Amino acid sequence: MDVCTVGYEGITQDALIARLEAAGVQTLVDVRAVAASRRAGFSKTILKTSLAERGIGYVHLRALGTPKAGREAARKGRIGEMRAIFADHMAEPDAEAQFQMLRTLAGEQRVALLCFEAEAGGCHRAILAERLAAEDGATVVDL
Repeated sequence: MDVCTVGYEGITQDALIARLEAAGVQTLVDVRAVAASRRAGFSKTILKTSLAERGIGYVHLRALGTPKAGREAARKGRIGEMRAIFADHMAEPDAEAQFQMLRTLAGEQRVALLCFEAEAGGCHRAILAERLAAEDGATVVDL
């Protein structure tokens, strides 16, 4: 199982989709708590439509998004704090249920986890990918 991660900071929607196509991604899994963006082309509906036009599926797993306090910590470069907040969040039943959905989907097809940050190491999507690697032997590819 390969799991990709990708951030859209600093790139266009077309460049993001080209990366997904080049990596053979079948479904983009949006792990943002809020699937809206001030950046053109990255709000949920338009992104989903644009991906479908290129043959890529879209799933929004809102419960896998970082709580507001975690997003604020990440923005300020406090990655350890963000990770602690996200770990607490993942103990919630909704988050665990959606993680199991992610696990199933990743076992069936090549997925990419989407969030904003360009560098996966400063983003909660890395934590999700790390868990898939630890628990299911997934190989993680940062696009």
